[in-house]
Amino acid sequence: MAKNILITGASSGLGAGMAREFAKRGDNLALCARRLDRLQQLKDELAAAHPQIKIAIRTLDVTDHAAVFGVFRAFRDDLGSLDRVIVNAGLGQGVPIGKGDFARNKAIIETNFIAALAQCEVAMEIFRAQKHGHLVIVSSMSAMRGQRGGLTAYAASKAGVAALAEGIRADMLRKPAIKVSTLFPGYIRSEMNAHADPKHTPYMIDGERGARLLVEAIEREPAKAYVPWWPWAPLGYLMHRVPLSWVAKLL
Repeated sequence: MAKNILITGASSGLGAGMAREFAKRGDNLALCARRLDRLQQLKDELAAAHPQIKIAIRTLDVTDHAAVFGVFRAFRDDLGSLDRVIVNAGLGQGVPIGKGDFARNKAIIETNFIAALAQCEVAMEIFRAQKHGHLVIVSSMSAMRGQRGGLTAYAASKAGVAALAEGIRADMLRKPAIKVSTLFPGYIRSEMNAHADPKHTPYMIDGERGARLLVEAIEREPAKAYVPWWPWAPLGYLMHRVPLSWVAKLL
């Protein structure tokens, strides 16, 4: 049965890749991002390939918290309900702490954590009213431990959303019709990391495969999923246990 799926940050990268994968499965889509022109191109592509599905698009800057509430509720009204919300929008590389770019690191925390909180608030409001739904939060393998250099603020933000997801999941333990999943992707090629040094991005996989594996994980509705499982699940186990000096060499 087709699901109604909302994806933030859907104009490019993993958000657009997941939209393509869900469209192949016949699901209806609610897609939002800052770049409406890119969303329209994606909608046209998906509508041509999958004319049977419904696709709604809206522009959204997730750091405009009032707009997040308004857009999510409007999408629910467009499609009649929301079965799944994927909190995906985010920023990547920051600057080492104390190197003079507080504004960039602040933007990462605000986008990846505080804006994610707003998305979770309205998604859970809708799911509680419906009495069903699936909240998916995209964290990162960087959340396993504190990271050095330009990843420090990013890793902190992704650790924050992982803890946020776990807290919401704890709230829902007695409400099995509402699922909460946390995804921990490893390195997946996207616009965000297109120019990353291969020495600092081990085990990178291409974006198409990464989006497919993310969607396959989401469809299982797990509490947590490492994507891809190998080598990231074993590495995640090690990252919690080895000395910090080793972690600094891993990622």
